Amino acid sequence: MTDETSSMKILIVDDHALIREALGGVLRELRPDVEIIEASIGREALLLAEANANDLDLILLDLGLPDGDGVETLRELRARYPAVAIVVLSASKDRDNVMKVLDLGALGFIPKSATRAVMISALQLVFAGGIYVPPEILQHPRESQPGGQASEPPLPSDLGLTERQLEVLALMMQGMSNKAICREYDLAEATVKNHVTAILKALKVSNRTEAVIAVAELGWKLPTLKR
Repeated sequence: MTDETSSMKILIVDDHALIREALGGVLRELRPDVEIIEASIGREALLLAEANANDLDLILLDLGLPDGDGVETLRELRARYPAVAIVVLSASKDRDNVMKVLDLGALGFIPKSATRAVMISALQLVFAGGIYVPPEILQHPRESQPGGQASEPPLPSDLGLTERQLEVLALMMQGMSNKAICREYDLAEATVKNHVTAILKALKVSNRTEAVIAVAELGWKLPTLKR
């Protein structure tokens, strides 16, 4: 993601002009120098993404497009432009939809019912390299202890995670691949794979998407990469 001081180019894909206008207002509030391009259907989005691929920073993609399945558009955009960040917008916010788009590589899922303040905080998180998951998806009752009180979530140390594994986990939360993590920390790929396996086992999840959800639920503050 482009740093906070440089300009950005963002593609908004939604078939409702009022929503595109509202999103544009939010984006300009966050980044006054942002360049915004717009598409109302999936086919137009693909054409604009191709024309601007060299300097496109972010795509805000509605899943309910009139010319087809927005998930398929997401899948195609991810395959063609893996370096471009994509955040999904949707009127539906069920857990299955959220998991599906995160599995496909989206860096966030913003419900269309979200308030302006929520949209701003979600986009700020994505701009900072994080992944936004709607709080409603994370609301699960904690296990109760004897006496009826909810148990506190475990700390990383409680699950046996090392400092290095937390650093790897932080980069996983930013959507970085094993090879990219290797480059950041000058580690062998086999070492990173071992760390990822240990992280998934500790969190009792089977893939990276479930790890993102689990960490968000636990509310952990992960280390930031020192450059």
